[in-house]
Order: sequence, then C-alpha cells, then structure tokens
Amino acid sequence: MTFEHIRVENDGPLTTITLNKPDRLNAMAPQMADEIGQVFYDLGDARAVLITGEGKGFCSGADLAARSTSDSPSNRGGSHQALTQHYNPAINQILRAEVPVICAVNGPAAGVGCSLALAADFTIAAERAYFLQAFVNIGLVPDGASTWLLTRAIGRARATRMMMLGEKIGGKQAEEWGLIYKCVADELLMDEARALAEKLANGPTVAIKHIKRNIGLALDGGVSDVMLAEAEGQRVAGATADAMEGGMAFLQKRKAEFKGA
Repeated sequence: MTFEHIRVENDGPLTTITLNKPDRLNAMAPQMADEIGQVFYDLGDARAVLITGEGKGFCSGADLAARSTSDSPSNRGGSHQALTQHYNPAINQILRAEVPVICAVNGPAAGVGCSLALAADFTIAAERAYFLQAFVNIGLVPDGASTWLLTRAIGRARATRMMMLGEKIGGKQAEEWGLIYKCVADELLMDEARALAEKLANGPTVAIKHIKRNIGLALDGGVSDVMLAEAEGQRVAGATADAMEGGMAFLQKRKAEFKGA
C-alpha cells in the first residue's frame, strides 16, 4: 500500500513507520493520522512496530494548515471533528495494538505528537528531543489522550506542570521523570530503538500480548480483575510452542528461539 504522509517498511516480524513530512517537522494532518491507523488496523505478520520521524523532528503536533476551514475561533467544530474522526482513532489503534510499539523520538514531540510518542510501550528519545504540551499558550486544552497518558506516566503534579505551564521537557528530564523508557545520544537513537524493536519482535508474541493487556487492565481495573486476567493469560501463553521452547532453552542453558506462536 502506498501512503502520502508516512513511509512503511516491513522487515520480517518488524514494521517501521516513519512520519514523512520533514519540511513541516512531521506535523500531523488528519490524513497522516488515518494512514497510521490503517497500518495498525492490518499489521499482518508484524510482531512489533517501530515509529519515528523523518528529518529533525518527531512530530510538531497537528498540522493546522491541513485542518478543516471550519476550524476557526468562531467555530471549533473542526477541531472536535478532527479529534474524534482522525487523531483519537489513530492513538487508540496504537494503545490497543496487541504487539509491542516502540517510538524513537528524534526531535520535538509536541501536542498530538507528544501523545503519539507516549502511546507506545517503549519511548526512546534522543538528547535533542523534547516533549511539549503548549495548548495553554493559545487558550486551548491538551488532547489526543495527553491528559490520560501524562497523568498516569508522571503523576498529577508533573502532568499539571506540563499542561498548565506549557513547559518543554527535554529527553534527559523525561527519562528522570519516568515519562519515557530511555534517553540516548542523538547518534545512537535509531540503533538503540531498532535493537529493542527487533528483540521484542523476536520475543514470545502471545505472552507479550497478554502482558500488554494486563498492564492496561492494571491501570484501570481492580486487583481481582488483574489476577483473573493474569491466570487466563498464563493458561493461553502456557499452551504455546514458544512457552515450550522457553522452558527447554532454560533447562538446556541456551538462548530461546521464539517463533511468535
């Protein structure tokens, strides 16, 4: 499939999505959000997804130039429509993906670009990268699940600081806060991100799917619900060939070779 706003590469069990509007710091038009959603809707044989941005930016936020002409100070219906029909569905596809998602943040991740980065299971940022929610500076409200993602990742006080003061949070600070998985030197970003993505893509896919599902449940459910889900996940994962391979590899003191089934 050919896309206008993103580039998609399939390398065995790993699918890489590159936001491909570098002249606009990969600002996300509604069409870009739709294309991301299409990839996640049909991942085929992919067992992990890596997302990054072309050029100097990861994603500078929504592409206001590409938004509906009805999106004006006197008519905010365009913003609501763009969120409910384009941006939110794309973020939901990432959050609900059954395979691990890794974001390599190579530059600014602002607005919905920040949401995109933080929706991943693992977010790795370059030292030059930063995360920004600047909506308050123009009298608007963070969107694209930012409020949910930030509050759960770094707590109320720091999330409030980011959203009400509109402060930039650099890559190193983001790691210190627990907002992201890791911050690395600029030149090491893609090597580190790809190594992690390939490790996950070659991991026990069924077990990872249930781990993801249970983490999501732990954020919103009670301990009894989580324990039941863990037991069910253990039942399903324990019946896979990967679980048998993992057990044999442990006993034979060798590295397991998982096939994703």
